[in-house]
Parts: sequence; structure tokens; C-alpha cells
Amino acid sequence: MDLRFFAFLLFSLTLFTFSSSATDAADDTAALSHFRSQTDLHGTLLPNWTTTANTTTACTANWVGVNCTKNRVTSLSLPSLNLRGPIDSLSALDQLRLLDLRENRLNGNLTPITQCFKLKLIYLSGNDFSGQIPAEFSSLLRLLRLDLSNNNFRGPIPAELSKLSRLLTLHLQNNELSGTIPNSLESLPQLKGLNLSNNELYGIVPKSLLSRYGETSFSGNEGLCGTESFPQCSNTSFEPPAQTVPSNPISLPSSTATVEETNKHHKKLSNGAIAAIIVVNSVLVLVIASFAVAYYCGKCSRDSNSMAGSESSKMRSSYSSEKRVHANNGGGDSDGTNATDRSKLVCFDLKKQFELEELLRASAEMLGRGNLGTVYKAVLDDGCTVAVKRLKDANPCSRKEFEQYMDVIGKLKHPNIVKFRAYYYAREEKLLVYDYLPNGSLHSLLHGNRGPGRVPLDWTTRISLILGAARGLAKIHEEYAASRIPHGNVKSSNILLDRNGIACISDFGLSLLLNPVHAIARLGGYKAPEQAEIKRLSQMADVYSFGVLLLEILTGKAPSQYPSPNRPRLDEEEKPMDLPKWVRSMVRDEWTAEVFDQELLRYKNIEEELVSMLHVAMVCVVPQPEERPTMVEVVKMIEEIRVEQSPLGEDYDESRNSLSPSLATTDQDALP
Repeated sequence: MDLRFFAFLLFSLTLFTFSSSATDAADDTAALSHFRSQTDLHGTLLPNWTTTANTTTACTANWVGVNCTKNRVTSLSLPSLNLRGPIDSLSALDQLRLLDLRENRLNGNLTPITQCFKLKLIYLSGNDFSGQIPAEFSSLLRLLRLDLSNNNFRGPIPAELSKLSRLLTLHLQNNELSGTIPNSLESLPQLKGLNLSNNELYGIVPKSLLSRYGETSFSGNEGLCGTESFPQCSNTSFEPPAQTVPSNPISLPSSTATVEETNKHHKKLSNGAIAAIIVVNSVLVLVIASFAVAYYCGKCSRDSNSMAGSESSKMRSSYSSEKRVHANNGGGDSDGTNATDRSKLVCFDLKKQFELEELLRASAEMLGRGNLGTVYKAVLDDGCTVAVKRLKDANPCSRKEFEQYMDVIGKLKHPNIVKFRAYYYAREEKLLVYDYLPNGSLHSLLHGNRGPGRVPLDWTTRISLILGAARGLAKIHEEYAASRIPHGNVKSSNILLDRNGIACISDFGLSLLLNPVHAIARLGGYKAPEQAEIKRLSQMADVYSFGVLLLEILTGKAPSQYPSPNRPRLDEEEKPMDLPKWVRSMVRDEWTAEVFDQELLRYKNIEEELVSMLHVAMVCVVPQPEERPTMVEVVKMIEEIRVEQSPLGEDYDESRNSLSPSLATTDQDALP
């Protein structure tokens, strides 16, 4: 009887354990499926993440990047897959030991994954995570390595990290962390590697940390002080460093300190002595002030003469002559800009600041001329390359208005929007500085070198680029939904490609600098029909312009007002082609197949995708603005079009089966 009861108990326990394990495995699979739905919107990055009747869990189906122990997910390794979205769903993986999601485009905060208490290795560098580093990381007592570098984390370094007694490496470089370095980091007994460089930290660098990990682990933090490798600390060293610190070559003595010293000894000095001290100090201050005035006047005169003189030998093309900053008879501008203000370049990136003089002496070459000015490629002293737009004939707004407009542009950050780095303002000169994107524009990829020897732009690449542009434009519309600020200049030449082939939309905000009456003529991108009467830019007109851009992608034809590089100039009697009108006529006459670019027709089994994208474009270019979708809706429609890798047609030349050379990068090129 006892033996039977024991056997029954053992069987029940085994059955319960198996049932519990099966439930846990199903939960792991559900969590990963949710993660995929949020980060792989097309379903093309993780194609084998599916289950069948014989493979009911992620472990039995051998999903890419997933490793299991006893049918439980213990490792997730998906580096460099261009995954986008939050990782909240991974909090359910309670057996996870390794999490490697490096070099993706994941975002959100990391608090949810601190529920994975068995984590030992966390590699999340090179993403778009933001917010503060959660103090809850201190609950991951098994943690050995934590890499959160190259993200957008702000706020202080949590002192609670000192509870991670087994931690071997801590990499937090290239974020926007602020505050002082916690002394508690000194108490981590096993820590072998520490990197806090290129943040916004301030205060004393603990000597023990500096000796253990070296100066490079703390470089790029302008507010750090207190050791041989950093400036001496002052009373302000424990406060956040100011964003802009004006240079002052002559250090004037503090009048407050003089008064304090005088008051301190007041009772010990006679009235005559006090009077003598006051007279001497007054004379001394006047003398120093005279030298300061003479110095600055001489400096302004020298700068003016230097800028008006011969061109620098380092300059290439006409950039040096056009980039001079003109002085207004040595005095201030009528808009309140004085000589000191004119010498400042206002930077939005606190980690990569540079001075106007460095920009002026940079080697440069002209990239092109547009309706608003000339664009140059400039290489700074440290090898960093930027794009400089020299504005011409912009709306003569006041300095205050100009700065407000620049703040609007500068605060907008998104992976699909060209990063605005700095600006310079004077009455006679206005410069805008952007990240330099080396892979050209969508316009040149679509229309450049049409003919023999051209490497076609395949369908997978086209839809990837147009989706990136759509997301960038949607971000602009979302961010400024209340004020309804448009982009105002949507066209293929303003869709640029970064070094990894990611599409970024450029020239946002420049419409703010123009007189509204002239904005349509000067900008307008691919113009919407209502703009002929309304004479103003709008977000709905942006949607129309984006629809024309989609048609350009699908047809391979450049809109008439923006001809392709190799197309001859139109004859006077030849009427320019309205691309939306032409496509409507072809569809109406049931010649839809003739609409698409011949280069795309070489690929098999993509007709359905082409027609779906054509539908999105035609919805965007309806004549009535109120009937057009929003850009957020456009993004969703494009994301719902499932695009596999472009299959080759039988007649396709295999020797030309590659992406455009401008999209090709090497591993070395992809490094930050």
C-alpha cells in the first residue's frame, strides 16, 4: 500500500513537472513571438521564427538566435539585424542568461528586462535606448558583463550598481549620462573593464578608478577634474557644465573677493589705509579693463582683416571665399548681434563640439547649389566630416526668431532624419552644419547612369529606402502635430543615404526661414495641386509630395519639375509630364503593367507587392487634401506590404546582381 502510494506520488510529481515545463516553454515562445511582432515588422529579419505541428516551441523549432536548456530559452543572440522597437516582452524569459542585441535600432527603456534575474551577459550597445539606466539592474546579482554603450541614456550612473559584486565589465560610453562618478564603483571587487567616456559627467575622477582603468575610460567628459590628466577642480566642478563657455583670455580679479578681503580686515585698518586700498584697486581695474578693451578691439580688427584677405591654402573650390563671416564696421549688427556673438557656433551635440575657427579653416569642397544656398563637404581637424549649408536670401528674420527656428530643427532626433549639428548666425552670414552622409541621394540612385553598365536598384532596397523616408517624415508630422509644421521640401534629392545605406530625410525646417509668400516658389518639393491657390506649405501637401516620391520609386521616372541627370532639356513646345496624372491615365486605360520601372519587372513574383505599393501612392496623391492619409497611416500601409528578398528573373544578368555601389559598405566602414 505504501509502495503504491509512493509510486502514485512520484508519477504525479513527474506529470506536474512535465506540465509545468511545457507551460513555461509555451510562455517563452509567446514572449519571443511578441518580441518579433514589435521589432520585425515585415517578418523578413527572423524568417524561421514560426512553429508547426511537430515544432510547437521556439526551442523545438530551432529559431535563429535562440538557444535553450531543457526546453527553456536561456540565450537570445540577434546582433546587427536592424530590429526596431521595444524589448519589453523579453521580461517573461525568466531563465535567460545571455542577451545579445547589439547594433540594432531597438528603443524604449530597459526596466522590463531587469525582471530576468538569471541574466549574466547583457550586450545592448549601438541601439536607440533612452531614459535613465534603471537602478533595478542591481537585482541582477549574477550579472558578469553589462554593455549599454552607444545609446541615448541620460541622467546619473546608478550608485546601486555597486551591488553587482560579480560584475567584470561595465561599458557606458557614448551616451548622455550626467552627474558625478559614483564612488561606489570603487567597491566592485571583480571589475576588470570600465568605460565612461564621451558622456556629460562632471566632478572629481576617483584616483583609484583612474589608476585601474586609465584616462581613456573617462575622456570626453568636459566637466571631470581633479587629477593630473584633468583640469583642477573649482567650486563649480560639482555642478553641470554649461553648454557654451565663452572664451576670456584675460582673467579679471573678482570684485567680490576684494570686498570680502577689505571687510575681513576692516577693523584692523585705518580710514586712510582703506581709502588707499580702494584707490589702488580702482586704478588697477581701470588699467586691466583698458587692456581688455584694446585686446578685443585689436582682435576683432585682425579677424576682420584676416577674413577679408586671401583665401586659405587649405580650401578647395569656392568654399573659402563664400564662408567668410563679415563684420559690420567692427560693431554690432542691427539685430543685436555683437562681435562676440558672431564668433560663436551654436552646437546641439554636447559630445562633439567644435569652434567656428575650426570650421573656417577646414578643407572643403562644394557638393552643390540649391534654392536656399550652397552645400559644402568640410573635413575638420579631427577628421570628422560635416555638411555645411551656406544660406542665401533667407527671410531676414531677427536673431531671436532665427534661434527659435534652429531650436525647432535641433531638438528633432530620429534615425531617418539627417542630424542637425550646429548653426552660425550673423546678419550677413548664416551657416547650418549637418552630419555628412556619404552615399548620395535617392534621386541619383534611381536616375543616375541609366543605360548600359548600370547596376539596377532592386525592389527590396527601394522599399527599404522609401519606408525609412516615410518614418522620418511621419516623425516630423507627429512631433509638430499641434503647430502643423511641415517639411515643405519632400523630393528624392532630399532623401540621403548614410554609410550603412539607411535613408534619412534632409532639409527639414528650412521652410521656416522663408517668407510664406515665397516658400512655394523656393521650396514646395513635389507640389500638391492645392498649393497653386492656397500658396502655403502644409503637412497634407507633404503627403502628396511623398506620394509622388512613391510613384518615382515605382516608375523610375523623375517628376517633370525635377528632371533626371541624363534626361535632355525639354523642347519649348513639349509639355512637361505630370507624373500622378500620367499614372492615373495608364491605370484608367488598363495599362497598369506599363507603369512600373522596367528594372523592377526583371524580378519574379513581386507583382502583388508592386500593385499594393501603387495603391498607397495613389491614395497619397488624391487631389483633395482632406482625403489623403496621414504619414503615420502611410507608414503602416507600407509596413503591411510583405517584401521578401527580390527574386531574380531568368533573363537577369547574374554578373550585375548586386546593390548599387553607393550602398555597399565594409565592416570597417560601419564602425562608429
